[in-house]
Amino acid sequence: MTRTDTPPAWDERTQLTTFLDYARATARAKCEGVSPEHAREAPLPGSPLMTLCGVISHLRWVEHYWFEVVFLGEEDSGPIAAATEEDPDPEMRIAVDVPLPQLLDEYEEQSARHRLLVAGHDLDTTAKRPIRDGRHVDLRWILLHLIEETARHNGHVDIVRELVDGVTGY
Repeated sequence: MTRTDTPPAWDERTQLTTFLDYARATARAKCEGVSPEHAREAPLPGSPLMTLCGVISHLRWVEHYWFEVVFLGEEDSGPIAAATEEDPDPEMRIAVDVPLPQLLDEYEEQSARHRLLVAGHDLDTTAKRPIRDGRHVDLRWILLHLIEETARHNGHVDIVRELVDGVTGY
């Protein structure tokens, strides 16, 4: 996939999906060439789960949650369902035992399925499950939320990558 934030068409759906794909591809690009050891390193003393593996796992499972659990109304079979006050981010914790290339491949495979899901629904389609405040968001809101979420976590990936091996880049 070519990493670009310029859509091939200017309709709303194409702009939203292009930006989400760009953010996804940026996360992947920022992980290129990192060693297995550095992929699991947590350089921030107050954030022991903030590793490259942890963030990629988080991005994968957050998309699963929003598209499959909230939008489609499926049962939550992912690690986010197991979150507790004592273990609020199990999707980041379980990533320590999974190689980064596998996490990236799983994220890409899932992203491909989600692209098809988005293509098959109108942006005004309402999610089956409500969000925390009881409202039912539409697919447009979910796409916007995932763009924001992925872009924000790309900043974390940037910081972690620079701290673990000095690599920086756009």
